[in-house]
Amino acid sequence: MKLTVLGVGSASPQVDKNPSAFLLSIDNEYILIDCGEGTQYRLLENSIKVSRIKTICISHLHGDHYFGLIGLLSSFNLKGRRESITLIGPKGLLEILDIQFAAANTTLNYKLNFILNRNTEGEVLLDRSRFKIESIPLVHRVQSTGFLVTEKEGDRHIQAHKLPENFPIPFYNKLKDGKDVIDPLTKVAYKAAELTKRGTPKKVFAYCSDTAYYPEIVPIAKGANLMYHEATFLNDLEERAEMTQHSTALQAARIAKASEVKKLLLGHLSSRYKSSDEHISEAKESFENVEMAIEGAVYDII
Repeated sequence: MKLTVLGVGSASPQVDKNPSAFLLSIDNEYILIDCGEGTQYRLLENSIKVSRIKTICISHLHGDHYFGLIGLLSSFNLKGRRESITLIGPKGLLEILDIQFAAANTTLNYKLNFILNRNTEGEVLLDRSRFKIESIPLVHRVQSTGFLVTEKEGDRHIQAHKLPENFPIPFYNKLKDGKDVIDPLTKVAYKAAELTKRGTPKKVFAYCSDTAYYPEIVPIAKGANLMYHEATFLNDLEERAEMTQHSTALQAARIAKASEVKKLLLGHLSSRYKSSDEHISEAKESFENVEMAIEGAVYDII
């Protein structure tokens, strides 16, 4: 699993930062998480093959997290897309899109499979063969939901040198699933634990978008390989963070530490800050393995 950062800015426009947008790649499939204004241009700049985007997750209905969605979906249509897209989002999102498309007299050439995000704790929103997406309820001025994306453990690897010649082909898949098999003709038992090795381990990404300090995140994100958590303010503005239902860098670090994640990325800084150095210093008071999310950077989730 890899994460490409497309935008880490906050609500106020900034010359050097773009609104929120993150792209996860699992095998050859992309999951787009949030789609701020201009996201399709960020995708072009990063040479992303947009036809591989099959799932889009929108955390909440503040413009810096979804104003780019109508443009992206419209561009898919103009390019003749026929493959369906799964769209996960809050109540009201589909109505907004319907109004915009109706005003433009636009009919999509592809199916939009909408999954309503009810902001329920740990709800499985999408479960595919290679990954699943669960909700992380957050606290903000409007319904806001983070996402826990898990790349599932890979199939077990067959140790072919341990198998006899002419090993029955139908047994391979059972062994890869971790199941023992018995040859009905010879009655010989083949044990998965002896003939296979564990597949690639599961990997977990926790995306915590706009939210006040909310310790209830911890049990859901426990042990994630990578967490992205907003850090709009420094801790000297903790009262303002509470009032606007955002987090400080120190609070984000405390969530990461309690969640026992391997690595923390910060973003969504207020436009009042011209440097992120203080955010990193403040976060390291509680959690050492922290970085500022850099637009255009690709992170291996390990």
